[in-house]
Amino acid sequence: MNLDKYTQKSQEAILAAQGLAQDYNHQSIEPIHILLALLIQDQGVVPAIVTKVAGSPLALRQELQNELGSRPKIRGANMDVGLSRPAADALQAAERYAKGMQDDYVSTEHILLGLTDSPEAFHNLALPKIPSYPRLKLCVARSVSHLKIPKALTSRSKSTGAT
Repeated sequence: MNLDKYTQKSQEAILAAQGLAQDYNHQSIEPIHILLALLIQDQGVVPAIVTKVAGSPLALRQELQNELGSRPKIRGANMDVGLSRPAADALQAAERYAKGMQDDYVSTEHILLGLTDSPEAFHNLALPKIPSYPRLKLCVARSVSHLKIPKALTSRSKSTGAT
């Protein structure tokens, strides 16, 4: 993963996910940490996409926080938190989505699409408005395509939509 190929908002989300993993005393950054980081990001476009797909992002945020709080914790003086394999796979998928959309940089929308490739990000969420997993990917892809501006994403400080 080359962070130089990620927009500023995407980089902030990945760093926020790392902070969440540390705050929850988790061993690694999982897709669920990245999803929560995208949902709590100031001036991010992901909450708007989630609103279109599943209703209130606040309910999803609360569900994610509950899930993270219930996971096993580790303690130690030197806690170095890195990406789990599923999180790395989701970010690789985001890079593929960016490339497929002919964007030079990976935006938060690409990351959200990449997360739909990871069942772990949405697994066991008790929210009735979230579509079934196969439909979820389609709904997110449609919402992202509606936000996409006609011009390819060629600036690290810009993103499609509002990110």
